[in-house]
Amino acid sequence: MKDYSGYTDQGLLMAMRSGDSAAFTEIHHRYYPILYAHASRRLSDRDDVNDLLQELFLYLWNNRMQEFSGHLSGYLYTSVRNRIINVYRSKKIRSDYMDSLQNFLEQNQQPIADNLVREKELTLIIEREISALPPQMRLVFEMSRNLHKSHQEIADELSISPLTVKKQIYNSLKILRSKLGPHFHAFFI
Repeated sequence: MKDYSGYTDQGLLMAMRSGDSAAFTEIHHRYYPILYAHASRRLSDRDDVNDLLQELFLYLWNNRMQEFSGHLSGYLYTSVRNRIINVYRSKKIRSDYMDSLQNFLEQNQQPIADNLVREKELTLIIEREISALPPQMRLVFEMSRNLHKSHQEIADELSISPLTVKKQIYNSLKILRSKLGPHFHAFFI
């Protein structure tokens, strides 16, 4: 395996574009710690930082044929900044939704019997769909949603990678979204 530690960023990009994964690994080793520190100052959740950087480097590899304007370091910092902004937006939307839901619940203190029946029926449908998930996927999903474990905790407990955990949860939500339709957002967002 070639030693790319002496290569410039441009040299690494050229090697990576030709499909050299060792050049990509050198870019990852060179920039991951710096970008992690940069993102950690703005995001308190380590899982968010790890997910953000994993997505960035995955995007970099998958789009290695793309020409970057400017320097690689500038591209990576800008990408991290934009992804941090997206995380903030996502959290803001979730927070606004929860506030709206809380206001609705406070205004409607007395649940109507019909609503309780519908809620029970919907809960049964959701439980049935969750139980229909493949066993490993269901286990990961339930550990995440019911036991409130982080991706890393689940990965450690099941001896799988955090990326596998993330993918299993993503696939679970995708399946449930397709099965539950408009009821999905009420329970899983």
